[in-house]
Amino acid sequence: MAAAPLASRCWCSRWRKEGRAPLLVMLWGAAGLASFLTAVASLQPEPEPVGSRVVELTGSNWSLLLQGQWMVEFYAPWCPACQQMELAWEAFARNSVELELSVGKVDVTQEPGVSGRFLVTTLPTIYHAKDGVFRRYRGSRTLEDLEGYILERKWETVEPVAGWKSPSSLIMYGMAGLFHLSGWIRQIHNYFTGTLGIHTWGSYAIFVLATLLIGLILALILVLLIDCICPSKSKEEGFDPVDPDENKIEEQQQTLELSAGDKTPEKGLSDEEGEEEGEDESQANSSDDSAVEGSEKENDLDHFTSDKLEKTSLRQRKNQMEPEL
Repeated sequence: MAAAPLASRCWCSRWRKEGRAPLLVMLWGAAGLASFLTAVASLQPEPEPVGSRVVELTGSNWSLLLQGQWMVEFYAPWCPACQQMELAWEAFARNSVELELSVGKVDVTQEPGVSGRFLVTTLPTIYHAKDGVFRRYRGSRTLEDLEGYILERKWETVEPVAGWKSPSSLIMYGMAGLFHLSGWIRQIHNYFTGTLGIHTWGSYAIFVLATLLIGLILALILVLLIDCICPSKSKEEGFDPVDPDENKIEEQQQTLELSAGDKTPEKGLSDEEGEEEGEDESQANSSDDSAVEGSEKENDLDHFTSDKLEKTSLRQRKNQMEPEL
């Protein structure tokens, strides 16, 4: 037992002689300081991650662009140019409060309808909006140029988009529908070729047949609607076609009556002239003429009335036979 304290005294005396005791104290102090700093750092709260100020615009909230001042970017995740300006666009959005505007972006792969409203054909595409008036930004995509475009009000020198091209116009509503339909067709095509394993030409053939079938169905519906709105006259209830021969007969009868009325005064004039020459000859001639004219009128009236009776009887027979058929 006495040998252990003796050995420890010898080891400490050896460290003192060699000058290693201060080094050991420094190591112990450094270890204690490191542990103290670690404990203090654990007590401090961690900084909260800074969120993005860029507003994701979709088909449901794109109308926010019609109010206030906006800068909106149309991008695609696979676009290299869009990826290069992502950091500058995020920094531009963080300064949006000082610039008094809002910053948004639209993913064209997820929102084809919104990109259709703006006729986006190249990426990235940037638009400036001020109270519903849109202007295409064609400057540099650096942070300094974007901020200068707003601070120096350079957008006032840019010609705005025409009224018929405005995203809120009726034409752009239709264009948004076409872009949305194209995206839907692309998804179906990818499903046919990728999931079902159908060849590309087979997918095209399916779309062609579907287009023809839809066109035939729409044409049939259109014909039925026209037939219901504007039916033919033969199907109208209570329709009685007018015989053109009846009109002719009535016109002839009227002309005969008028001619008969015109001849009576002539007859009177002939009588007056006859009285100057001789009363006996005028009376005889007038009586003969009246008899002849009367017979001719009776024959004409009998002829027309008989024809009219025959035609009316034929019409009645036809009307009786139609319900039986």
